Amino acid sequence: MITSPSPLRRSESSRRATLEAALDLCTEKGYGRVTVEAIAARAGVSKKTIYRWWPSKSAVLLEAFTEALTLATPFADTGDIATDLRTHVTGAVNVLAVPPFGPAYAGILSEIHHDDALAETVRTQLIEPRFEAAVSRLRRAQEQGQIPPDANVRLAVEMLYGPVYYRHVLRKPMQDAETVAELVGHVLRSLGAAEG
Repeated sequence: MITSPSPLRRSESSRRATLEAALDLCTEKGYGRVTVEAIAARAGVSKKTIYRWWPSKSAVLLEAFTEALTLATPFADTGDIATDLRTHVTGAVNVLAVPPFGPAYAGILSEIHHDDALAETVRTQLIEPRFEAAVSRLRRAQEQGQIPPDANVRLAVEMLYGPVYYRHVLRKPMQDAETVAELVGHVLRSLGAAEG
């Protein structure tokens, strides 16, 4: 018996094609020259389909970036907070350092200054969930006795991410493995964590 394709599968296929087309175009043309029309043509979907799922090209690229960043930056719990933070920060650096993700995210960040809806989406769908996941990982390290119980783990997360985003936004060379290790070590020492 022959069955027609599942509408859910077809929608997921169109979603994936749209995300990939947006990233490819961002690499080829640069963020500023990507249009919803070009994304639709490359993905083989209609503009109406794109606008049904996303309000703008920025939203398309934000979803693609968020997926890549989430996959590359796990909050593992190996029992060694220093190792886990180095793995996490290195994953973020690796995503931001290369096209299409680094340039796509830089373009998104440039638009949040004049697009309040996009700024809210970036905060609620990317920044806040990743921030809270990092806080949770540091709190587990507190429970395991690796970080003092009175340490300000929310500030520590800002200290970890700040240098990474500073370099990304200013288009400075991203951190290498040694610099990431120094950053993590500095943050953990500032919390009063025992040397590993």
